[in-house]
Amino acid sequence: MSGKKHVAILGSTGSIGKQTLEVIQAHPGKFEVEVLTAQNNAELLIEQALQFQPNCVVIGNEALYATVKDALSGQDIKVYAGEKALADVVTMDTVDIVLTALVGYSGLIPTLKAVDAGKPIALANKETLVVAGELVTQLASEKGVNIYPVDSEHSAIFQCLVGEFHNPIEKIILTASGGPFRGKDREYLKTVTKAQALKHPNWDMGAKITIDSASLMNKGLEVIEAKWLFGLDANQIEVVVHPQSIIHSLIQFEDGSIKAQLGLPDMRIPIQFALSYPERLKADFPRFDFTNYPNLTFEKPDMTTFRNLGLAFAALEKGGNAPCVLNAANEIAVASFLRDEIGFLEMSDLIEQTLEKVDFVAHPSLEDYVQTDRIARKLTEESIKSKV
Repeated sequence: MSGKKHVAILGSTGSIGKQTLEVIQAHPGKFEVEVLTAQNNAELLIEQALQFQPNCVVIGNEALYATVKDALSGQDIKVYAGEKALADVVTMDTVDIVLTALVGYSGLIPTLKAVDAGKPIALANKETLVVAGELVTQLASEKGVNIYPVDSEHSAIFQCLVGEFHNPIEKIILTASGGPFRGKDREYLKTVTKAQALKHPNWDMGAKITIDSASLMNKGLEVIEAKWLFGLDANQIEVVVHPQSIIHSLIQFEDGSIKAQLGLPDMRIPIQFALSYPERLKADFPRFDFTNYPNLTFEKPDMTTFRNLGLAFAALEKGGNAPCVLNAANEIAVASFLRDEIGFLEMSDLIEQTLEKVDFVAHPSLEDYVQTDRIARKLTEESIKSKV
């Protein structure tokens, strides 16, 4: 890797964004921060900007523009605000790679803009491919843009494919920790609280993805993402619960051979690989020791208790705008659960109801996706209001 890569980090104040800055800080000769963005966390965005001195920052919430602008007035840092600015900065000539760590649907338009501008993508925003996978991957193909996965599971598949790109995949196996409620039944889940759901056994993540992990929706979204990243059919994707989170995912080839990528649960590893590919950079991350893990176990996911995974597979098989509906309904349902408005199991009920209500579009345009997202959110919100 010659010279420095100038990195735009969309969502720099979130869990992935902060860990990306750790990776960059550890390799000052390899990377430089070009753009930092945040939606509401102006205080941390200012702190990051003062430390890393990017070319520009974007605060999504326009009401916070003056706060950020004033705090950085003595710095050689441009300050912008709003959704349009977020979509525009990724197209700058000075940006070499865009790491998208925005939460949910909000990552779609900036990612599309970056791809259209020919920028390689380090993708930590799985919802972009869930919502509009066909659109994004088709544009990436047309523009010759590489999309490097940052999710630990998809990074594992990508790493296993290095040197194997010419060999057809028989199937991939995505591993899931099972979350904090692994082994629990529906009776138990009726009364779980958000505090319980936010206690993930292995990973330190943001609130939305942690709830998704607890409900297995995160794995469902990853199934859909994998379809588009690796050009697979639904029947080529399997999910296995692996509570230790050491094997991050596996590939089975047509000769029956299986390759796996292993390591301690640490998101900095896939982040660094996405930014530095094809080079592997030296890192001082903790090393895995087999003797500390004498037993690696595996089990089938309970799709009867955790219905979201089944709903995701069904949306993937249906295709069209169904995954977009799934994602929109889930984002509203999770937000409502985090506000203590609905119970844990009600999230699946709401998602299923919305999937049934929204008109199906077999071959959506970008405008169709935008309309689908808007309608699905509105219908889900109406369903919640009728309950509370």
